[in-house]
Amino acid sequence: MSVYQRLKDLREDADKSQEEIAKIIGTSQSYYAQYENGKRAIPFERVVVLARYYGVSLDYIAGLIDTPRSLK
Repeated sequence: MSVYQRLKDLREDADKSQEEIAKIIGTSQSYYAQYENGKRAIPFERVVVLARYYGVSLDYIAGLIDTPRSLK
């Protein structure tokens, strides 16, 4: 699974909008949408923020593992 699909799945599982997640990572909704669509690479620092927010490992977001490791 791609990082882009994983970002979308995590957001949807958390019942959050793109706008809500964009605010959490300090960007606009349009930029965040481009991250999910694979049209723009998401900066590593923002991936770290999302991993902390969702309570999952960076490996999971990157698609290196299929079972999330809980950080909580």
